[in-house]
Formats: sequence, structure tokens, C-alpha cells
Amino acid sequence: MNVVEVFVGNNCVISTDIYDLWLKGHTAQEAAKSQQSKVPLKTYGATFEDLYTDVIDHYRIFAGLEEMLKTPTRLSHQLVYQFDTETIDMLIQNFDASVIREIFGRKLNSRSRKDLDDLSEETGVPLRSCRRQFDNAKRVFKTVEEMSGRLVDNIQTHFCLKEDLAKAYAAIVFITNNRFETGKKKLNYLTFEDFAVCANHMISNWSYSSEDCQNHEDMDVDMDRDFLMDLREVKVLMEREYAEEHRSLMLRVLQPTVREKVLTEMDNNFRSVSKAIINIASGLNHSKESRDIFIDVFEKLIEPWVQMSWSKSDAYHFLNAFKDTALQLDLFRTSPKLVKIWERFMSTFNPLVLQMYPKT
Repeated sequence: MNVVEVFVGNNCVISTDIYDLWLKGHTAQEAAKSQQSKVPLKTYGATFEDLYTDVIDHYRIFAGLEEMLKTPTRLSHQLVYQFDTETIDMLIQNFDASVIREIFGRKLNSRSRKDLDDLSEETGVPLRSCRRQFDNAKRVFKTVEEMSGRLVDNIQTHFCLKEDLAKAYAAIVFITNNRFETGKKKLNYLTFEDFAVCANHMISNWSYSSEDCQNHEDMDVDMDRDFLMDLREVKVLMEREYAEEHRSLMLRVLQPTVREKVLTEMDNNFRSVSKAIINIASGLNHSKESRDIFIDVFEKLIEPWVQMSWSKSDAYHFLNAFKDTALQLDLFRTSPKLVKIWERFMSTFNPLVLQMYPKT
């Protein structure tokens, strides 16, 4: 006589704990043992076998959902499983920032996927979960990389993600597409969230979706090429007559706001700091220099400032004064175009530097 287990239900009720364990690659047996310490089985007159059977039921549902989760828009229209809106949101809003941080800097191809064993060991995240995160990032990238329109909107439309998570994936797509260097040892202190904030500032102001861009037909996974070409014009600030006037104006503004020691260092290092910022700006037009923007900001600005014991507040005051006092030069007063270029660059560059500044 054959024994058959049958499960009949209406609305599917999903345990978020069990779903999380499945996402992380745990077997049903491992998930049941993990849940055993959280569920007072004796109180309900249940056994471990009952718990294990419940976990098996969950895993059966997850296996049936796996293909649909790759195209979340299908979840709202499929008739096999009945979910409420909150459950659908829970199923698709999963993201492991620690894994994604390590994926940065790798090409999203099959060769990189084969190297995820090392990433699993480094992060302590099960290999299956690492592969799932990698595949999710690759799927989003391949879907939206050639779409016109706002990157975040495209991701939300095709993957039903909330805005915060869509912005996180937008950062992955943008950084991967522009091949920004994020894996150097000196940048290890930066989290995924740090890079995501920087990337979304760049998308908003330096890409084709920027309000200042003249060509909104192009994709905002790329930086606005015309803007990058125009940035070469800011090199005029390095000419001695403008540099000296800029320095004097800036020191006058900073005097009431920073310590005397820091003000002296700002005075002594003005030329080198100004040159570094302007070279980063004008160099964005070249792909090699563009890719190194994070390492350049760290090595040419943040590292020297930290060595001089500048606080984040000192850096904030310097960058704001540097931006604003440049606009007081006659050079800018007679060139509305240069004003727009400068403001567009610095409105993202300043928060980028401050986001990268060490927290301690």
C-alpha cells in the first residue's frame, strides 16, 4: 500500500525565516534544525518531524517559485500560488550587501561566477546564496543595460522592486557598466552602501538622465559624454592668476569656520589640492582615468587629509568653500556655461568625497 502526502491550501503563508534560510542555501534538514531552537514544539504538541514536514512544504513552494522570481512581474499574474501583496514584496525584496560589495569590480560573466567559492569563504555566506546574488545582479544588468530612460525606473518596472532596492541595483549596473575600480585594498573600508550613494549621485548629475543633460535619449547607464568633454574647460582654474585669487577668497571664507592649524594647512596645500580636484574633473573624459575615480579621490585627497588629521567637518568646509568661491571669480561671472559645468561637477563630487571619508 502506497502512502501519499497531500497538501491543500488557499492563500500561501510563507515563513520569512524559512525563506531566508532557503535563500542562503541551507538544506531543508538544516533549516528545520535552525527553526527547532525558535519554535516551542512541546507547547503545540508537535514533534521535530512535524516541523521538518512544514519546512519541506515551504521548500517545495520555493522550488516552484524559483523561475518566477527571476521575472518578478509574473508573480502578480500567475494562478498557481495565491499570495497577498505583502508576501510578494517579501519574496522579491532580498539583497545581501556584503556579497554585492565583493562582486563589485568583477565582470558579470560565467568565469567570475566560477570564482565565487573564494567569495563565499571570505564573507561566510553559503556558496548557493553567493551564486543567487551574482545571478540576480547579472540578470538586472543584462535586462536594463541597453534601455533608454531612467535606470531606476527601468529596474522598478521590470523587477517590481521598491525604490531603495532599485537604487541599489542601479548602483551595481552603473558601476559595472563604467568599470569603476572598487576592489583595491585601499578602498576596502568602503561598504556597498558607500558606493551606492556615490553611484546614485553620479547617475543623477553626471549621466544622461541629469536635468542638465541636453540629450535625454541616451541611456543613463553611461555618463554624459558632452559634459565630460566640457569638464576640460575647468583646467583654466590652474592658471596662476586665477589660482591665487581663488586661494585668497577661499581662505577668507574659511577663517571663521576651521581651526588655525587646519587653515594653515589649507593655505599651504591649496595648489596641490586644487590641481588634484581639477585633474580628476578634466580626466573623466578618458576611460582609464574615469575608472580610477574612487582610488584617485582616496589617494590624492582623502589620504593626505587624514594624515594631516583633518576631520570630516574640515573636509566639508574646505570643499564647500572651494566650490563657492570659484564662482566669485570674474572668469565665472563672464561665462554662464562654465558656471553650469562647475556646479554640475561639484554638486556630485563634494558629496562623493564626503561619503568616502572615513567614519572615524
